[in-house]
Amino acid sequence: MRLRNVPGAREVMEDNAYVFTRPEANKGKWHEIFGNSNPIHIEIGTGKGKFISALAALNPHINYIGIEKYSSVLLRAVEKQNELQLLNLRFIRMDAENICEAFGKEEAERIYLNFSDPWPKDRHAKRRLTARQFFARYDEILSKDGRVEFKTDNLDLFEFSLSEAEEAGWTLDAVTRDLHHDEIMSAGNIMTEYEERFSSEGKPICKLVASRKK
Repeated sequence: MRLRNVPGAREVMEDNAYVFTRPEANKGKWHEIFGNSNPIHIEIGTGKGKFISALAALNPHINYIGIEKYSSVLLRAVEKQNELQLLNLRFIRMDAENICEAFGKEEAERIYLNFSDPWPKDRHAKRRLTARQFFARYDEILSKDGRVEFKTDNLDLFEFSLSEAEEAGWTLDAVTRDLHHDEIMSAGNIMTEYEERFSSEGKPICKLVASRKK
């Protein structure tokens, strides 16, 4: 999918108090940024921000950080946050590949991956956010009881993700290939923009929850 460039989006990211474009300066200091010791949850690929904004509004006792690579995509989420002004929500504009440069060891407690780019060609497998190389990065920044939650409509990517999580030495705590018909795993589920669209088209949504092996 070709991204539409929005003139001025990059400048908005640079000037907005809720956005960090050089997050390496805050590595290990995110609790200071929020001004509290509440748990930190991260969404990688936050898009227009519907999911993470809803979570932040529902859970003021948790700090949320949305990571998005593209300014033109993140712009909508930032505009929404300008209206809501949620004290527990911040954004980082960066490539997720560099996540360990932005967070210290065990600084976060949860990572959400929602409808990530499937990178369908085999030669691009390492770029998938559920590749074992990314699980190694998550292992560095998550607390010992931290976990990763991943949702997708792409069954091939989901099967790949299950395999990669186990190969990376993680435990699969919960797995479903039809989230919206799974009474237990669908409890409290917040849908993303993509999830609403795909489910309205009758596509089943897959989800896994993985944690670090103790």
